[in-house]
Amino acid sequence: MNDAVRKITPAQPAEPHYREAPNNIEAEQALLGAILVNNDAYYRVSDFLKPVHLYEPLHRKIFEVAGDIIRMGKTANPVTIKTFLPADDKIGDLTVAQYLARLAAEAVSIINAEDYGRAIYDLALRRALIQIGEDVVNIAYDAPLDMPPQAQIEDTERRLFELAETGRYDGGFQSFNDAVALAIDMAGAAFERDGNLSGISTGIHSLDARMGGLQRSDLIVLAGRPGMGKTSLATNIAYNIAASYEQEVQPDGSFKAKNGGVVGFYSLEMSSEQLATRIISEQTEVSSSKIRRGDITEADFEKLVACSQMMQKVPLYIDQTGGISIAQLSARARRLKRQRGLDVLVVDYVQLMTGSGKSGEN
Repeated sequence: MNDAVRKITPAQPAEPHYREAPNNIEAEQALLGAILVNNDAYYRVSDFLKPVHLYEPLHRKIFEVAGDIIRMGKTANPVTIKTFLPADDKIGDLTVAQYLARLAAEAVSIINAEDYGRAIYDLALRRALIQIGEDVVNIAYDAPLDMPPQAQIEDTERRLFELAETGRYDGGFQSFNDAVALAIDMAGAAFERDGNLSGISTGIHSLDARMGGLQRSDLIVLAGRPGMGKTSLATNIAYNIAASYEQEVQPDGSFKAKNGGVVGFYSLEMSSEQLATRIISEQTEVSSSKIRRGDITEADFEKLVACSQMMQKVPLYIDQTGGISIAQLSARARRLKRQRGLDVLVVDYVQLMTGSGKSGEN
């Protein structure tokens, strides 16, 4: 018996391996030197690069002070900046004043200033990704009682989405020529789309005639007294958009909606079965109450079967989770966008949603 007992020796912990966070000190030095030589370099990066994006603490302070001075309409150079920095700080064997002078002396030109700024910014995003990853691991190991795994997933998705949205440096002013080109492209898309609309057709001609269809990024609120048919109208629009969905292949191989669109429907008041019954009733003109009671004829049943077969290919996705929060809705919408695509999102209805625990009053 003792021979069968095997002595287990615990594995020795591996030596910790430390890695320095992604950074490019040389790019930071080159950018700061360019700014000190020619303040115009600051405006080439100031719309997307902030002091927090620089890795070296002194570089952050130099960039911040230089920006403050330049925005005041004054000249930022080693002489004007050094008075706002700690005089006793050292960079190796150099004082702050000597370091500023070296940055300016070694600057070549401002031509590559924007490239330096983008490299610095991208590395800052990588550090932010690492921080999010570390937080995911640490919280998963030692999660607080008020954060179940699903809440951690949603919080992580939110942070990643915010990072993706802020991690862009392609904004700013655009020329009128570019705006005109976009307007012409929109007109061309309207010409090619069924109904000659610039937006997505609701399937209701009188509504499309007034709105030009649903435009991307539009926030549309259906308001009315109880019993006026808000849910019925929203359901009709959602189904019409999904049923008319046609996609076309883009030059990069991706797909884009040519007509209609993929629809996500948050039904916080009705179940998915009730919503589907309402849609089937509207499409077949068979009373929903008769469908629920089974009080239908053989001809009605054949229409229901034919309609259900046709609806199987309709890209309409329903979420009936009750008491969903805004954060959960956002996370699920982003997930649907990644997995299936998403062109229109319908929420029925907003008052049934809950806020987050930290800002529920908003």
